[in-house]
Amino acid sequence: GHTHEYLFKIALFTGLRQGELLGLTWDCIDFDKATLTVKQQLRREQKKGGEYYFSSPKNGKRRVLTLAPSVVRFFKLQKQKLAFDASKAGAFWIDKNLVFTNPQGDILSYRTVYDCFKRVVAQMGIPEMRFHDLRHSFAVISLRSGDDIKTLQSNLGHASAAFTLDVYGHITEDMKKASADRMESFIKAVEKL
Repeated sequence: GHTHEYLFKIALFTGLRQGELLGLTWDCIDFDKATLTVKQQLRREQKKGGEYYFSSPKNGKRRVLTLAPSVVRFFKLQKQKLAFDASKAGAFWIDKNLVFTNPQGDILSYRTVYDCFKRVVAQMGIPEMRFHDLRHSFAVISLRSGDDIKTLQSNLGHASAAFTLDVYGHITEDMKKASADRMESFIKAVEKL
């Protein structure tokens, strides 16, 4: 029910960076094919009162994600939310074709997302959680669900699978142990035959 509910959910279930989400435009989502193209990110000049601008994604390359049906539904619900916000704002609505906006349709600031996210996670009893932790959670969930490193690398937009392994290698070690445990169970079952 939070005003940024779909932003948080989509972040968790796509692994997109905050800037990629805030720079996402509706033309990047293909509802029929259930894909999302990451072609830009929202950035802010590194100075006091710095302006927002769009740039290419972090590694400079576009990428296409295949979305789970629930994520497509979240995007559809976000579109409905924006239509409602636009009707409330009337002539004051600023149409920038952004998926996530402020109440007037303009750029949603990093600070607003940060403040809202911190309030939500504090209410959940995990105030130390950062927005970027949603990305890490996505990666861990993906690996534990059986995604291979190359797929995860592509989804996260990492420059190399080696980098993905460096960051999430500890998860794969847990998976190797679980794999060995499953093999042991299989061997014991076979030995009983």
